[in-house]
Amino acid sequence: MLLRIHPVDPQPRLIREAARILNDGGVIIYPTDTIYGLGCDIFQHKAVERICKIKGIDPKKAQLSFICRDLSHLSDYTRSINTPLYRMLKTYLPGPFTFILPASRQVPKIVKSKKDTIGLRIPDNKICMSLLEEIDRPLLSTTLPGEMIEDFTDPELIHEHFEHLVDAVIDGGIGGFTPSTVVDCTSDDWQILREGAGKWEG
Repeated sequence: MLLRIHPVDPQPRLIREAARILNDGGVIIYPTDTIYGLGCDIFQHKAVERICKIKGIDPKKAQLSFICRDLSHLSDYTRSINTPLYRMLKTYLPGPFTFILPASRQVPKIVKSKKDTIGLRIPDNKICMSLLEEIDRPLLSTTLPGEMIEDFTDPELIHEHFEHLVDAVIDGGIGGFTPSTVVDCTSDDWQILREGAGKWEG
């Protein structure tokens, strides 16, 4: 299924349809403020396993990330955020960053890394925000498998490649080439793990 959703003014009917797929344990491909990604409700264990299978990764060894709608939502899924960290997150989010943080007890085991950490994002993207409001739970966010980066900017080509593997592809317009910047915040000495679309000035 290809859902053409307006990137600036998402149609509520189509957002509800995408949310229904996610609530039923489905897997979607959706746009973010960086690149198109694979996603599912993080509390749908079988859907998370399915995404790991599509990517050919072991969920126990993967560093999986997910998106939240705002900082208060994000703070539910990580252990205590101190004042300097909160200020920094507020400066950079929403935006093209993934922050590695200690996971709280609310995070399903399958999504946590061996180090009990998670990657958290708040993308600056209207479709993502509308979906998160509708399902009221975080969405898994991981890159598409393979190396066909140019094809992965075009939702119609993405649909051709992956329609047999996922339940829906959201066409939110042409996507970007560059993934998010990843910052490790598991200690007080924040470290960039991957230079990406976000300009880090920390």
